[in-house]
Amino acid sequence: MPNFEFTALDSRGQESQGVMDAGSANDVVAQLRQAGYFPTSVVEAGKSGGRAASKAATTKAVKAASAPRAKKGIVLFQRKTISSKLLMIFTRQLATLIDAGLPLLRGLTVLSKQEKDPVLRSTINALADAVQGGSTFSESMAQHPRIFNKLYINMVKAGEVGGVLELVLQRLAEFQEKAQKIKNKIVSAMAYPVIVLFIAMAIMLFLLAFIVPKFEQIFNDMLNGKPLPELTQIVIAASNFIKNQWYLLGGAVVGIVMVARMVAANPAGRQFLDRVALKIPLFGDLSRKGAISRFSRTLGTLVTSGVPILQALNITRDTAGNSVVADAVTKVHDAVKEGESIVHPLEASGVFPPMVISMVDVGEETGQLPEMLLKVAEVYDDEVDNAVEGLTSLLEPIMIVMLALVVGTIVIALFMPLISIIQGMQGG
Repeated sequence: MPNFEFTALDSRGQESQGVMDAGSANDVVAQLRQAGYFPTSVVEAGKSGGRAASKAATTKAVKAASAPRAKKGIVLFQRKTISSKLLMIFTRQLATLIDAGLPLLRGLTVLSKQEKDPVLRSTINALADAVQGGSTFSESMAQHPRIFNKLYINMVKAGEVGGVLELVLQRLAEFQEKAQKIKNKIVSAMAYPVIVLFIAMAIMLFLLAFIVPKFEQIFNDMLNGKPLPELTQIVIAASNFIKNQWYLLGGAVVGIVMVARMVAANPAGRQFLDRVALKIPLFGDLSRKGAISRFSRTLGTLVTSGVPILQALNITRDTAGNSVVADAVTKVHDAVKEGESIVHPLEASGVFPPMVISMVDVGEETGQLPEMLLKVAEVYDDEVDNAVEGLTSLLEPIMIVMLALVVGTIVIALFMPLISIIQGMQGG
């Protein structure tokens, strides 16, 4: 096998030179990368092609060795994002590795080798390459906005500036874990009523499309044109509509969804929907408590991690998830920029209850605003838990009663003419 002369950088950026036996330049690059080095020059011994040609050949070999092999065929839809749960696991693992004493580059290499998700694995490889090339970790993350949002990037940047990257990553992991926990509880609470509602709709459509028409034929044959009860006529009319004009019902559903999306795309419409979401019965209280918890935890985590207050407020506004809360944060930002208190804009928004206003006021007066915001977040995490449990216990009987009313109404409407038929037969 030919000999190749190489120049490579280690994880600390120190340059090393040597000679290696390999089948090709790609094999040299692959072996160097596996050993934790970043090759800058690989050229076959005894051949001279100029410095530029050597650099070009090395660049080509590095790209060939680091690029994942593409599968044959045409990819129409390629996923470019990852789930929040997967990002949470990556953050926790990276924080643990750095806290154990591993360099950042080595930690990324370890996570890349064990990661099964192709999108996250390629992203980690890209981060490692950028860090090897001299970029900071936050600058590397900024090249992947679909994976890492502004909150993530700015917290990592603050950790790099303060020299506490492992601590910031731990806070990020805790933030993501608690946010995921709240999300899972809300989703699980909504699962039961959605399932019951789906079953009720399926039973109703089945009865109207297949059972009611058979009873209608029986009524026509046995009542000899006698008028049916009003409730029965309504049920039969609904059955005929479902059976003969089902496309109108489907079009109405699609139209409602499209109108809702158009309204949500407009800033004024988005604010109207978000305001309704905070005031709707049963679910409004849960939405409000979730928004307060998210606001408090996001702002408290950012400020605690060293992000400047004005920049932290901008990030909190962008990640608020509710335009009403986002407007309140914008007013807080303007007030802080002018040197004023943040209490009055929060109070004027009408979203935050007096208890939250009082705790924020105390935190601002004592200089412990970040700690107080995190305490508010913990309190409202518990409030969200209680609201979810209460909502679930309240929705269960409501859904059961609704299902009974839907099925019971159809059954009663079908049996009322049968009673008249039986009475006529007894009289005859």
